[in-house]
Amino acid sequence: MSCTDNHSHPHSHPHDAPSSLPLDRTPTRAILSKDDLERWMHSDTQSKFVAFIAALNDAAKNKKLGDDLHMGTAAVKVMGVLDTLEEWSRMIEPIKSTGSRFGNSAFIEWYDKMEQNAFSLVKEFVPSDEDAHEVSIYLVNSFGNRKRIDYGTGHEAHFIAFLYCLEKLGLVTEADFPALTLKVFWRYIGLMRVLQFQYWLEPAGSHGVWGLDDYHFLPFMFGSAQFFDHKYLKPKCIHDPEILQEFSKDYMYLSCIAFINSVKTESLRWHSPMLDDISGVKQWSKVNSGMMKMYLAEVLGKLPIMQHFLFGSFLPFEASGEMIGEEDELGCVHAMGQERPACCFIRVPSAIAAAAAKGQVGASAREFGLSGSGMVGGALGGMRPRPLPFD
Repeated sequence: MSCTDNHSHPHSHPHDAPSSLPLDRTPTRAILSKDDLERWMHSDTQSKFVAFIAALNDAAKNKKLGDDLHMGTAAVKVMGVLDTLEEWSRMIEPIKSTGSRFGNSAFIEWYDKMEQNAFSLVKEFVPSDEDAHEVSIYLVNSFGNRKRIDYGTGHEAHFIAFLYCLEKLGLVTEADFPALTLKVFWRYIGLMRVLQFQYWLEPAGSHGVWGLDDYHFLPFMFGSAQFFDHKYLKPKCIHDPEILQEFSKDYMYLSCIAFINSVKTESLRWHSPMLDDISGVKQWSKVNSGMMKMYLAEVLGKLPIMQHFLFGSFLPFEASGEMIGEEDELGCVHAMGQERPACCFIRVPSAIAAAAAKGQVGASAREFGLSGSGMVGGALGGMRPRPLPFD
């Protein structure tokens, strides 16, 4: 797992927010050591954040993406923000390829425009300047690393933190949770897929999270919740092309698999052994509970990711010491006392870019990546991880 899987931090300026905003409302990094990580894993803040994720997961159970769901004002506004950010990606075209399969530097222009406007976008539905400033920092950190032009599960976690802040402010309620998962989060994943296609974002980490996807984890967890009590479609259905074609627009999990198949040319067993193994589990309920255990251990419980997570008044956590050191030449800042892991020297080209270079990205893949409905997926090769927590 790369130390960059969540690396992105707010710049010193608070976007276009008023200069009078207190600095203590700017979220900062606080997990600087293994001891900090251990305290985080047993903290009240972690428990509440995990409970929020579990509530979003529960809200997705036995529901389809196209279901008619309640959406409050803030949720509708967030959907509009994501639409705006996607529109900007159409305006900011990638720089003509030089033959490299790594990130396209036009992403920096998109990122800067997003960051500079984040406060004003959030202010549309967060009344207080101070709250809007803090919430906007989480939004900014949801879209990848500006310097490395990569994206990973830590950035995905920041989008959940953004939604968590809205819940803490009372701007979204439990009645919104099904829509937050199946509409808002899914729209975010759709935007990320657009950015991955448009700018060839590199996966942040040499092997992603446990071989599920180059970039994402939560669509698999929330997607398995959609199938929770399904009487007919079992986990092994991911191997049936007809089922994928018919149901991928209804279920996140199948959409992820369909996307992988559209980008990767080898069999799922070869490039995504984790997903192949999971398909042998008998019940979706076990897949879902196993996914939650994996997320706790492999995302929220991993120092390379959580050392870059941001904490503030909505997600309070205090570091045990001060950070030592500055960003290195690769844009990494390592936790206190931690040596630079070998993965920092590994850049992983986008699988989308590799397929495009070979002319293998067909219409179906482009539809997944560029449709406004937010079709998603990803792909990953790599070493087979340790045994699965599904039994």
